[in-house]
Amino acid sequence: MRTSDFYYDLPEHLIAQTPLDKRDSSRLLVLHKKSGAVEHHHFYELPQFLRPGDCLVLNNSRVLPARLIGHRASGGVAEILLLIDRGDNVWECLVRPGRRLRTGATVTFGNGELTAEIQEVLPDGNRLVKFHYEGIFLEVLEQLGRMPLPPYIKEELQDQERYQTVYSKVVGSAAAPTAGLHFTPELLQQVEDMGVKIAYVTLHVGLGTFRPVKVDDVEQHDMHSEYCMVPQEAADLINETKKNGGRVICVGTTSCRTIESFAKEDGTIDATAGWTKIFIYPGYRFKCLDALVTNFHLPESTLVMLVSALAGRDHVLSAYQEAVEKEYRFFSFGDAMFITE
Repeated sequence: MRTSDFYYDLPEHLIAQTPLDKRDSSRLLVLHKKSGAVEHHHFYELPQFLRPGDCLVLNNSRVLPARLIGHRASGGVAEILLLIDRGDNVWECLVRPGRRLRTGATVTFGNGELTAEIQEVLPDGNRLVKFHYEGIFLEVLEQLGRMPLPPYIKEELQDQERYQTVYSKVVGSAAAPTAGLHFTPELLQQVEDMGVKIAYVTLHVGLGTFRPVKVDDVEQHDMHSEYCMVPQEAADLINETKKNGGRVICVGTTSCRTIESFAKEDGTIDATAGWTKIFIYPGYRFKCLDALVTNFHLPESTLVMLVSALAGRDHVLSAYQEAVEKEYRFFSFGDAMFITE
Protein backbone atom coordinates (compact mmCIF):
# COMPACT_ATOMS: atom_id res chain seq x y z
CA MET A 1 0.00 0.00 0.00
CA ARG A 2 1.53 3.28 -1.14
CA THR A 3 1.16 6.69 0.49
CA SER A 4 0.32 8.07 -2.96
CA ASP A 5 -2.76 5.82 -2.99
CA PHE A 6 -4.35 8.30 -0.57
CA TYR A 7 -3.75 11.46 -2.58
CA TYR A 8 -6.55 13.70 -3.80
CA ASP A 9 -6.41 17.12 -5.43
CA LEU A 10 -7.65 19.98 -3.25
CA PRO A 11 -7.91 23.57 -4.51
CA GLU A 12 -6.36 25.89 -1.94
CA HIS A 13 -9.44 28.13 -1.73
CA LEU A 14 -11.40 25.25 -0.14
CA ILE A 15 -9.17 25.22 2.97
CA ALA A 16 -11.33 26.94 5.61
CA GLN A 17 -9.45 29.84 7.20
CA THR A 18 -12.05 30.89 9.75
CA PRO A 19 -14.90 29.17 11.62
CA LEU A 20 -18.51 29.75 10.58
CA ASP A 21 -20.66 32.09 12.68
CA LYS A 22 -22.77 29.16 13.90
CA ARG A 23 -20.97 25.95 14.79
CA ASP A 24 -23.69 23.54 13.67
CA SER A 25 -24.44 25.29 10.36
CA SER A 26 -21.48 23.57 8.69
CA ARG A 27 -22.30 21.08 5.96
CA LEU A 28 -22.44 17.34 6.63
CA LEU A 29 -21.59 14.77 4.00
CA VAL A 30 -23.07 11.39 4.93
CA LEU A 31 -21.11 8.45 3.49
CA HIS A 32 -22.65 4.99 3.61
CA LYS A 33 -19.61 2.76 4.00
CA LYS A 34 -21.04 -0.40 2.45
CA SER A 35 -22.47 1.08 -0.74
CA GLY A 36 -20.39 4.25 -1.06
CA ALA A 37 -23.60 6.28 -1.45
CA VAL A 38 -23.34 9.92 -0.44
CA GLU A 39 -25.92 12.37 0.95
CA HIS A 40 -25.55 16.10 1.55
CA HIS A 41 -26.93 17.70 4.72
CA HIS A 42 -26.07 20.22 7.43
CA PHE A 43 -24.55 19.32 10.79
CA TYR A 44 -27.66 20.33 12.72
CA GLU A 45 -29.40 17.44 10.90
CA LEU A 46 -27.08 14.86 12.47
CA PRO A 47 -29.73 13.67 15.00
CA GLN A 48 -31.82 12.22 12.16
CA PHE A 49 -29.01 9.70 11.57
CA LEU A 50 -28.78 8.69 15.24
CA ARG A 51 -30.93 6.17 17.08
CA PRO A 52 -31.99 5.77 20.73
CA GLY A 53 -29.49 3.41 22.34
CA ASP A 54 -26.54 4.70 20.32
CA CYS A 55 -23.54 6.14 22.14
CA LEU A 56 -21.57 9.18 20.97
CA VAL A 57 -17.93 9.13 22.12
CA LEU A 58 -16.49 12.65 22.50
CA ASN A 59 -12.92 13.75 23.22
CA ASN A 60 -13.08 16.37 25.98
CA SER A 61 -9.44 17.47 25.69
CA ARG A 62 -8.93 21.23 25.77
CA VAL A 63 -6.33 23.02 23.67
CA LEU A 64 -3.50 24.67 25.54
CA PRO A 65 -2.82 28.25 24.31
CA ALA A 66 0.65 26.89 23.72
CA ARG A 67 2.09 29.36 21.22
CA LEU A 68 4.22 31.97 22.98
CA ILE A 69 5.75 34.99 21.22
CA GLY A 70 8.52 36.75 23.15
CA HIS A 71 11.91 38.40 22.87
CA ARG A 72 15.43 37.10 23.25
CA ALA A 73 18.00 38.92 25.37
CA SER A 74 19.24 40.60 22.16
CA GLY A 75 15.76 41.97 21.52
CA GLY A 76 15.02 39.66 18.60
CA VAL A 77 11.63 37.96 18.36
CA ALA A 78 11.38 34.31 19.43
CA GLU A 79 8.54 31.81 19.31
CA ILE A 80 8.13 28.82 21.62
CA LEU A 81 5.47 26.15 21.14
CA LEU A 82 4.74 23.89 24.12
CA LEU A 83 4.56 20.19 23.25
CA ILE A 84 4.94 17.92 26.30
CA ASP A 85 4.97 18.72 30.01
CA ARG A 86 8.10 17.05 31.41
CA GLY A 87 7.39 18.16 34.99
CA ASP A 88 9.00 20.71 37.35
CA ASN A 89 8.10 23.57 34.97
CA VAL A 90 10.09 21.98 32.14
CA TRP A 91 8.42 21.46 28.76
CA GLU A 92 9.55 19.89 25.54
CA CYS A 93 9.06 22.61 22.92
CA LEU A 94 9.48 23.63 19.32
CA VAL A 95 11.38 26.93 19.02
CA ARG A 96 12.09 29.56 16.39
CA PRO A 97 14.66 30.73 15.38
CA GLY A 98 16.39 27.49 16.31
CA ARG A 99 19.89 28.69 15.51
CA ARG A 100 19.52 31.50 18.06
CA LEU A 101 17.98 29.45 20.84
CA ARG A 102 20.76 27.18 22.03
CA THR A 103 21.38 25.90 25.58
CA GLY A 104 21.39 28.77 28.08
CA ALA A 105 19.45 31.22 25.91
CA THR A 106 16.54 33.05 27.54
CA VAL A 107 13.25 34.43 26.24
CA THR A 108 10.95 36.93 27.97
CA PHE A 109 7.19 37.10 27.38
CA GLY A 110 4.75 39.94 28.04
CA ASN A 111 6.19 42.39 30.54
CA GLY A 112 8.33 39.77 32.18
CA GLU A 113 5.51 37.78 33.77
CA LEU A 114 6.98 34.70 32.10
CA THR A 115 10.56 33.83 31.18
CA ALA A 116 12.00 30.75 29.55
CA GLU A 117 15.49 29.24 29.64
CA ILE A 118 16.68 26.68 27.08
CA GLN A 119 18.05 23.76 29.08
CA GLU A 120 18.84 21.21 26.40
CA VAL A 121 18.78 20.75 22.64
CA LEU A 122 17.27 17.33 21.90
CA PRO A 123 18.43 15.09 19.02
CA ASP A 124 15.29 15.81 16.98
CA GLY A 125 15.80 19.57 17.29
CA ASN A 126 13.18 20.12 19.98
CA ARG A 127 14.23 21.90 23.18
CA LEU A 128 13.76 21.27 26.88
CA VAL A 129 12.68 24.64 28.25
CA LYS A 130 12.44 25.70 31.91
CA PHE A 131 9.77 28.33 32.63
CA HIS A 132 9.80 30.87 35.46
CA TYR A 133 6.68 32.73 36.59
CA GLU A 134 4.55 33.73 39.58
CA GLY A 135 1.17 32.12 40.24
CA ILE A 136 -0.52 29.39 38.19
CA PHE A 137 1.04 28.40 34.87
CA LEU A 138 -2.27 27.82 33.06
CA GLU A 139 -3.49 31.27 34.05
CA VAL A 140 -0.25 32.81 32.78
CA LEU A 141 -0.70 30.92 29.50
CA GLU A 142 -4.31 32.07 29.16
CA GLN A 143 -3.03 35.64 29.42
CA LEU A 144 0.05 35.41 27.17
CA GLY A 145 -0.42 32.37 24.93
CA ARG A 146 -2.07 32.03 21.55
CA MET A 147 -3.82 29.10 19.93
CA PRO A 148 -1.40 26.83 18.02
CA LEU A 149 -3.40 26.83 14.79
CA PRO A 150 -2.41 24.35 12.05
CA PRO A 151 0.11 25.61 9.47
CA TYR A 152 -2.51 25.72 6.69
CA ILE A 153 -4.55 28.37 8.58
CA LYS A 154 -3.10 31.78 7.77
CA GLU A 155 -5.81 33.98 9.35
CA GLU A 156 -5.50 35.11 12.98
CA LEU A 157 -8.28 33.66 15.15
CA GLN A 158 -10.47 36.41 16.61
CA ASP A 159 -12.22 34.31 19.29
CA GLN A 160 -9.91 31.71 20.85
CA GLU A 161 -12.88 29.67 22.11
CA ARG A 162 -13.81 28.82 18.52
CA TYR A 163 -10.78 26.49 18.46
CA GLN A 164 -12.21 24.68 21.51
CA THR A 165 -15.16 22.29 21.59
CA VAL A 166 -18.06 23.45 23.78
CA TYR A 167 -17.44 20.40 25.98
CA SER A 168 -13.64 20.79 26.29
CA LYS A 169 -12.52 20.20 29.86
CA VAL A 170 -9.11 18.53 30.32
CA VAL A 171 -6.28 20.87 29.24
CA GLY A 172 -3.45 19.26 27.31
CA SER A 173 -3.87 19.31 23.51
CA ALA A 174 -1.62 21.07 21.03
CA ALA A 175 -4.44 21.01 18.46
CA ALA A 176 -8.22 20.79 18.66
CA PRO A 177 -10.17 17.56 18.16
CA THR A 178 -11.87 19.37 15.30
CA ALA A 179 -14.78 17.03 14.53
CA GLY A 180 -16.30 18.19 17.81
CA LEU A 181 -16.16 21.88 16.89
CA HIS A 182 -19.53 21.52 15.11
CA PHE A 183 -21.50 20.71 18.26
CA THR A 184 -23.47 23.32 20.21
CA PRO A 185 -24.84 22.79 23.74
CA GLU A 186 -28.33 22.76 22.24
CA LEU A 187 -27.45 20.05 19.72
CA LEU A 188 -25.87 17.89 22.42
CA GLN A 189 -28.99 18.30 24.54
CA GLN A 190 -31.18 17.32 21.58
CA VAL A 191 -29.09 14.19 21.07
CA GLU A 192 -29.37 13.22 24.74
CA ASP A 193 -33.10 13.89 24.81
CA MET A 194 -33.64 11.39 22.01
CA GLY A 195 -31.99 8.63 24.04
CA VAL A 196 -28.44 8.73 22.73
CA LYS A 197 -25.79 8.26 25.43
CA ILE A 198 -22.70 10.50 25.51
CA ALA A 199 -19.38 9.10 26.70
CA TYR A 200 -16.40 11.42 27.29
CA VAL A 201 -12.87 10.16 26.74
CA THR A 202 -9.65 12.19 26.61
CA LEU A 203 -6.87 12.15 24.04
CA HIS A 204 -4.38 15.01 24.09
CA VAL A 205 -3.79 15.80 20.44
CA GLY A 206 -0.12 16.25 19.57
CA LEU A 207 1.36 18.22 16.69
CA GLY A 208 2.33 14.86 15.22
CA THR A 209 -1.23 14.76 13.89
CA PHE A 210 -0.05 17.25 11.22
CA ARG A 211 3.21 15.40 10.50
CA PRO A 212 3.24 14.24 6.87
CA VAL A 213 3.80 10.61 5.95
CA LYS A 214 7.31 10.70 4.47
CA VAL A 215 7.66 7.04 3.48
CA ASP A 216 6.34 5.50 0.26
CA ASP A 217 5.23 2.30 1.99
CA VAL A 218 2.38 3.10 4.40
CA GLU A 219 3.33 0.28 6.75
CA GLN A 220 6.78 1.79 7.30
CA HIS A 221 5.36 5.01 8.80
CA ASP A 222 6.34 5.67 12.44
CA MET A 223 3.15 6.88 14.13
CA HIS A 224 3.31 9.68 16.69
CA SER A 225 2.44 8.93 20.32
CA GLU A 226 -0.43 10.58 22.23
CA TYR A 227 -1.73 10.27 25.79
CA CYS A 228 -5.34 9.17 26.26
CA MET A 229 -7.76 8.16 29.01
CA VAL A 230 -11.01 6.18 29.20
CA PRO A 231 -12.80 6.89 32.50
CA GLN A 232 -14.95 4.23 34.17
CA GLU A 233 -18.17 6.05 33.28
CA ALA A 234 -17.26 6.11 29.59
CA ALA A 235 -16.26 2.43 29.60
CA ASP A 236 -19.58 1.50 31.25
CA LEU A 237 -21.61 3.47 28.68
CA ILE A 238 -19.73 1.95 25.74
CA ASN A 239 -20.03 -1.59 27.11
CA GLU A 240 -23.73 -1.10 27.84
CA THR A 241 -24.27 0.13 24.29
CA LYS A 242 -22.50 -2.90 22.83
CA LYS A 243 -24.48 -5.27 25.07
CA ASN A 244 -27.82 -3.75 24.02
CA GLY A 245 -27.08 -3.69 20.29
CA GLY A 246 -26.57 0.06 19.94
CA ARG A 247 -23.89 1.71 17.84
CA VAL A 248 -20.69 3.22 19.20
CA ILE A 249 -20.23 6.42 17.19
CA CYS A 250 -16.94 8.23 17.65
CA VAL A 251 -16.76 11.97 17.15
CA GLY A 252 -13.35 12.49 15.61
CA THR A 253 -10.39 10.31 14.78
CA THR A 254 -8.96 11.04 18.24
CA SER A 255 -11.95 9.42 19.97
CA CYS A 256 -11.68 6.54 17.51
CA ARG A 257 -7.98 6.01 18.22
CA THR A 258 -8.62 6.14 21.96
CA ILE A 259 -11.24 3.43 22.14
CA GLU A 260 -9.64 1.24 19.48
CA SER A 261 -6.33 1.40 21.39
CA PHE A 262 -7.88 -0.20 24.45
CA ALA A 263 -10.83 -2.23 23.09
CA LYS A 264 -10.82 -6.00 23.53
CA GLU A 265 -11.58 -8.44 20.73
CA ASP A 266 -15.26 -8.60 21.78
CA GLY A 267 -15.58 -4.80 21.46
CA THR A 268 -15.75 -4.10 25.19
CA ILE A 269 -13.38 -1.74 26.95
CA ASP A 270 -11.98 -1.27 30.46
CA ALA A 271 -11.33 2.06 32.16
CA THR A 272 -7.68 2.79 31.47
CA ALA A 273 -5.09 5.42 30.57
CA GLY A 274 -1.80 5.41 28.70
CA TRP A 275 0.07 6.33 25.55
CA THR A 276 -1.08 5.13 22.15
CA LYS A 277 0.71 4.89 18.81
CA ILE A 278 -2.12 3.03 17.09
CA PHE A 279 -1.98 3.43 13.32
CA ILE A 280 -5.23 2.56 11.56
CA TYR A 281 -5.10 2.01 7.80
CA PRO A 282 -6.95 -0.25 5.33
CA GLY A 283 -6.94 -3.84 6.49
CA TYR A 284 -7.53 -2.88 10.11
CA ARG A 285 -10.51 -4.58 11.79
CA PHE A 286 -12.43 -2.21 14.05
CA LYS A 287 -13.22 -3.80 17.40
CA CYS A 288 -15.46 -1.19 19.05
CA LEU A 289 -16.32 1.65 16.65
CA ASP A 290 -19.40 1.34 14.43
CA ALA A 291 -19.66 4.82 12.88
CA LEU A 292 -17.61 8.01 12.77
CA VAL A 293 -18.19 11.76 12.70
CA THR A 294 -15.09 13.40 11.25
CA ASN A 295 -13.79 16.37 9.28
CA PHE A 296 -12.09 16.28 5.88
CA HIS A 297 -8.39 15.46 6.15
CA LEU A 298 -5.17 16.32 4.35
CA PRO A 299 -4.19 14.31 1.25
CA GLU A 300 -1.87 11.37 2.00
CA SER A 301 -2.35 11.83 5.76
CA THR A 302 -2.72 9.08 8.37
CA LEU A 303 -6.25 10.38 8.97
CA VAL A 304 -7.34 9.80 5.37
CA MET A 305 -5.91 6.31 5.82
CA LEU A 306 -7.98 5.84 8.99
CA VAL A 307 -11.28 6.78 7.36
CA SER A 308 -10.36 4.61 4.37
CA ALA A 309 -9.96 1.67 6.76
CA LEU A 310 -13.55 2.24 7.85
CA ALA A 311 -15.29 3.00 4.55
CA GLY A 312 -12.88 1.76 1.88
CA ARG A 313 -10.32 3.86 0.03
CA ASP A 314 -12.32 4.07 -3.19
CA HIS A 315 -15.50 5.15 -1.39
CA VAL A 316 -13.62 7.76 0.65
CA LEU A 317 -11.73 9.27 -2.28
CA SER A 318 -14.91 9.33 -4.37
CA ALA A 319 -16.74 11.13 -1.54
CA TYR A 320 -13.85 13.59 -1.18
CA GLN A 321 -13.97 14.29 -4.92
CA GLU A 322 -17.69 15.03 -4.67
CA ALA A 323 -17.04 17.30 -1.68
CA VAL A 324 -14.46 19.20 -3.74
CA GLU A 325 -16.88 19.54 -6.65
CA LYS A 326 -19.59 20.84 -4.33
CA GLU A 327 -17.10 23.22 -2.69
CA TYR A 328 -17.22 21.90 0.84
CA ARG A 329 -14.89 23.63 3.31
CA PHE A 330 -11.90 21.47 4.30
CA PHE A 331 -9.75 20.76 7.38
CA SER A 332 -9.95 22.14 10.93
CA PHE A 333 -12.55 24.90 10.47
CA GLY A 334 -14.23 23.09 7.59
CA ASP A 335 -17.27 20.91 7.10
CA ALA A 336 -17.96 17.45 8.49
CA MET A 337 -18.56 13.90 7.35
CA PHE A 338 -20.60 11.09 8.93
CA ILE A 339 -19.49 7.59 7.98
CA THR A 340 -22.23 5.10 8.76
CA GLU A 341 -23.60 1.78 7.58
